[in-house]
Amino acid sequence: MTDHRSRWLALYVLCLGDLMIVLDSSIVNVALPSIQSDLGFSQSALAWVVNAYLLTFGGFLLLSGRLGDLLGNKRVFQTGVVSFTVASIACGLAPSSGLLVAGRAIQGLGGAAVSAVALALIMGLFSDPAERAKAMGFFGFVMSGGGAVGVLLGGVLTGLFSWHWIFLVNVPVGIGVWIAARRVLPADEAAPQAARLDVPGAVLVTSALMLSVYGIVGGNEAGWTSARTGVLLGASVLLLAVFVAWEARVDQPLVPLRLFSLRNVAISQVVGVLWAAAMFAWFFLAALYLQQVLGYSALEVGLAFVPTSVVMAFCSLRVSDRLVMRFGIRRPLAAGLLLAAASLALFSRAPVDGSFVTDVLPSMLLLGVGAGIAFNPVLLAAMGDVEPHEAGLASGVVNTSFMMGGALGLAVLVALSESRTTSLLADGSGPVEALNGGFRAAFAVGAVFALLAAVVGGTLLRPKPMAMPETDAEPMVADACPDPV
Repeated sequence: MTDHRSRWLALYVLCLGDLMIVLDSSIVNVALPSIQSDLGFSQSALAWVVNAYLLTFGGFLLLSGRLGDLLGNKRVFQTGVVSFTVASIACGLAPSSGLLVAGRAIQGLGGAAVSAVALALIMGLFSDPAERAKAMGFFGFVMSGGGAVGVLLGGVLTGLFSWHWIFLVNVPVGIGVWIAARRVLPADEAAPQAARLDVPGAVLVTSALMLSVYGIVGGNEAGWTSARTGVLLGASVLLLAVFVAWEARVDQPLVPLRLFSLRNVAISQVVGVLWAAAMFAWFFLAALYLQQVLGYSALEVGLAFVPTSVVMAFCSLRVSDRLVMRFGIRRPLAAGLLLAAASLALFSRAPVDGSFVTDVLPSMLLLGVGAGIAFNPVLLAAMGDVEPHEAGLASGVVNTSFMMGGALGLAVLVALSESRTTSLLADGSGPVEALNGGFRAAFAVGAVFALLAAVVGGTLLRPKPMAMPETDAEPMVADACPDPV
């Protein structure tokens, strides 16, 4: 029982640390107008409050995952927590725009370290299928529900206090996570004597990912056919090609290419990209619809996301693991993603004078159920076939696919929304009607992304059977996960 309790304490610490990171990708959005007013950001420079974080976070995920395998996942996790916490202090107290952007970049580095190894640590803690399914339900809620919680918390903190607190709130959490991690996380196992870091590979893939993120997040502003966007994305593709060629010939590659020959690993990355594209866009565009079309305040937007957070938490923590143990991975994954597609499809019909109860709440509830059910099997599929000594790298790959899918999907759907809005304005529609028309078009395409993710995952994944243990050593887990059929 002691070992059981220590595993679950470790899980809670890992989830709290990762939640702190996930929150920071969405908590800032609601506070951007206040930050711009206080620190004197220009409209174009304001985007760097978000982009600086995304660049370093997305760029260093793979490297952080590999460092976890070589140096120890616990050590990398704790280092990431410290970096993120210190950077949060710098952001919260930043007296100028330049220091805030620098702090956000360091936050991204710390966030990459924490996110890249947290999933690997959880996989190592829970080897029993039933316990692992339940643990992944907790972690799945953090990854999928963190965006909704971030919008809620950002609205509450900005509305009741000031934007400084969206960063300073991380400080006590980070200190608590670091202290608890020292006590409850298992000690790192020594890496093989011959293992070493593939420095050229690390430089190539990190540079490629940073260039691609920069090109994607700036594509709408610079223009997708502009020379800048073309050069950035072209250079990223070239570096990735050189990286793949290098990894194929080096003795100890940063990313062994055979990892992608594993069917479930490869398919789950495709599902992750499509799902993240739909999910990121839903959170971003739903908040804009509530603010710019329905006229909600920052605090009201945050409160509007409460139903999504509550339903997602219940389904992630109490439903998803039971479905996985009873039906396996594919059917719950497909069902959850289909519900998410239905949620986006409903929002694509939202009117200008929409009511929260009839036009917003049903979509929010559907997304909560769908995301709460789907994330657990996506993570299990992605990590299930990976060897333990490469779990950190696989965790980094999973996070990278979600990150890149989210950034690309959001950029594409925002561009689509803006194009549709411009077209409607040219046809004589009013500003609000045109804006809403753009949002509706983007939600419709997001629904297609989620539908494609459901089809790909539901038809192509071939996961291992999720079998219950023969003896119910842990009553709590046995109660939570019914016998499979």
